[in-house]
Parts: sequence; C-alpha cells; structure tokens
Amino acid sequence: MEFKPHEYQRYCISRIVDTPKLGLFLDMGLGKTAIVLSAVKELKYERFAVRKVLVIAPKKVAEGTWTKEKDKWDHTKCLRISRVLGSEKKRIMALLETADVYIINRENTVWLVDFFKNDWPFDMVVIDESSSFKSHRAKRFRALSAELPHIKRLVELTGTPSPNGLADLWSQIYLLDGGKRLGERYSGFRERYFDAGPRHNGVVYKYTAKDGAEPAILSAISDICVSMKADDYLQLPDIVMDEIPVVLDPKGAKAYQEMERDMVLQMPEDDEDISVTSAAALSNKLLQLANGAIYDDGHEIHEIHRCKIEALMELIESLQGKSVLLFYNYQHDRTRILKELAKTDLRVRELKTTQDEDDWNAGEIDILLTHPASSAYGLNLQQGGNHVIWFGLSWNYELYTQANKRLHRQGQKEKVIIHHLVCEGTRDEDVMEALQRKDDVQRYVMESLKARIKKIRERSIG
Repeated sequence: MEFKPHEYQRYCISRIVDTPKLGLFLDMGLGKTAIVLSAVKELKYERFAVRKVLVIAPKKVAEGTWTKEKDKWDHTKCLRISRVLGSEKKRIMALLETADVYIINRENTVWLVDFFKNDWPFDMVVIDESSSFKSHRAKRFRALSAELPHIKRLVELTGTPSPNGLADLWSQIYLLDGGKRLGERYSGFRERYFDAGPRHNGVVYKYTAKDGAEPAILSAISDICVSMKADDYLQLPDIVMDEIPVVLDPKGAKAYQEMERDMVLQMPEDDEDISVTSAAALSNKLLQLANGAIYDDGHEIHEIHRCKIEALMELIESLQGKSVLLFYNYQHDRTRILKELAKTDLRVRELKTTQDEDDWNAGEIDILLTHPASSAYGLNLQQGGNHVIWFGLSWNYELYTQANKRLHRQGQKEKVIIHHLVCEGTRDEDVMEALQRKDDVQRYVMESLKARIKKIRERSIG
C-alpha cells in the first residue's frame, strides 16, 4: 500500500530526521509506528545517518505491531526486522542476524545492556511507550542511561507521557538530553518544581506541583518534544461510556461488608498512618470481592458470589452477536469467565499471539479476552469490533485509556461503546469516579478510602 502521510505525519517525520533526540508525544491512533518507520527508512537508506536501530516496546507490540506496520507500506517493506524475543538463546540468535531494526520487549532492556556491556551497537534507539521508563529508580532506566554516550539518535513515543503527573517527565526527558533541561538529578528537579507535603516518620509521601510549574516545564522541553492530540487531527467515531450497575445478592453483600469492616478496623486510627501500600492492599481485596472471588493465604480461589458473572453474560447476550473485547483484572476473574463462556457456543479466544489479533480483525472471534497490562499498547484491534467490556476495573488510568484505544482509533468506523460492570456500594464505584476525574488517581484512592474508613468506624461505634 502506498503511504500518503497526513501533513502532521510529514512534520513528525522531518522532526525525527532533523532532531537527534526527540520526544514524540502523539495521541493514540495518529500513526506513530508508520511515522518512525518512514524516518528510519530515510535515515538509513537515503541519508546513511544510522546503522542499527533498536526498538524497545511492550511485549505484544514487539511481537507483531512493528513488523505488520513495516509490511503494510510499500516504502518500508525493504526494512529488515529482527525480533529479539523468547528464550536467551533465541534472543542472541536474533541479535546476530543482519537487520536494520532490532525489536526487544522492555523487560529485557537490562539483559540487553549487560549482554553488550561496552560494545553497544545501536546508534539509534526508539522507545515505544516511553512512559514505561518514567521511574528514575527503575533498573531499565538506569541501564539505558548508561548507554546514552553511545546512542546518537533517540526517539520516545507515547500518548501519555505523564499519566500520574508532571513528575513522570523527568526520567523520560533525561534520556533525551542527559539532564540539560530539567536537571541532572531527580531530587533537584523535584525541589525546583514541587512542594513537599506533610511528613510521616521523616518521609514525604506526596509532592504537589508549584504554581507555574507546568508551563515552566513544558516551555523548557518544547524544543525536543512534539505533542499532538488525536482530536485535533482525526475524525474518530464517538465514544460512549456505559456504566452497568451490578447489585450484590444478600450473600455477596454480607461478605463484602464484613470483609470491609474487618479490614478497615485493622487500619491505623490516624489518617496519616495509613500508607499507600496498605491502602492499595485493602482496595485490591475489596475489588476482588466485588468481582466475585478472593484468594486465600494459600492462593486458592474462593468464589463468593456470581453477580458480576451473571451481569456479564446478560450483557453479552444483549449485544446480539456483536464482538466484544473483554478486559479482566485478576486471574480468578479469567478462570471463572472462561469457565462460564465455555458453556456457550461463542467463539472465545484469549489474546496471546499476533494470530489472535489477525483473527479478531478478520471477524473470526466473538469474545477476545485479555488483561489490559498485556494488551493496552500498540495493538490495532479496531477492525474486529466496537464493544469493550470491563469486567474488573483498574485504578491505572494510563492502562485504562490505552486499552480503550485499541478499538477507538484510526480505522474504526462505528461508535465505540465502553461497558463497565460496577458493583453498587463497593470500591468499584470509587474506581469509576477516579477514572472519570482523570486526575491524581493515587490521591483519590487515599481520599476515598479514608472516607469509607470514617463511615465504617462511625457505623461500628454507633
């Protein structure tokens, strides 16, 4: 197929060619992969400016997206791609192949750096979903930072560079400029742009951006970052958010209320003593129970109620044969969903391989089951359907939005409907509100939990 780039795509290609280190913060669906491949083709075969290109990507994206996109366009078919995936032996064999672009999943970044040590061969690196390098403490960030002197060109791709706030930007920008714009150390960056919140045992758990921090940061990085929103460049179909209330039966409601009360009463009396870790653990247990099952200490599954499973099956039935992209949250959700769907004549598949992706887009799958962490990035699933169902909700706003964009992207011809199964009176409702707020989700986790704790304690005392 002939590649006829939009004007914004031409601009991005030229920026990659002209700017050695660039952050391409493009919204989902704007064609980031085609843009980069076009730039690589020009740099490699027209300007002879690069020798070996490394792409670091989420696993599913590394397995299929880049190769498929390369083969899709006439002008990039000539690019030779080697996928550095699988066992260590397979990865080493892939690195020994003669290729233009080598693709590795981000979990193996540290292994790759250790493998080459002081003989790093890639003069151009592309980080697909650079937000996965947002932590300055992460091993993958530190490993790649060590190779910066050997990397002449670096491109960062993401639609959500700061999913949890401005603090996420520092490490991503550091990989581009070595600390020139936002500071060489994260501590200095934080001190300059953020105010410390209250301390507990000498530890600050929360920092808030100072007045004027956002425009100052964006101004500082504007020369090496391109940011575009899909709404400004694409005419996408509408997206409809559908919230389906699920009422717990008496057994499920009693079990939920008792667990919530027992766990809450074990929490510290002082709000300031409630750690993020303990809050997350409590929320995690309650979300599991809202879905219908929990793990015991031996990791055995105990089904408590079937309310959500029944609501799911009723929803699928009401869709009258429409294909569904179905997201689960916990492994016991997956087990119970598959068991229930096995009783039907629906064509059910778990999203594991590129063949699953192809079959979905070809209309050969009725229910495509997957976890958002393994399929939120890069996959093009818009041809296979327009309905998403969230069986279990996630606090991770980035994963949530990225996962929904698997269908709501360029090429989708129908209105995309996102269905959420929300158990009434449970943490499901708090998650839904947090996702709708689109702000500091972690802060809201704490605030909503403290509100529930206060309510339950008052009820217990009364």
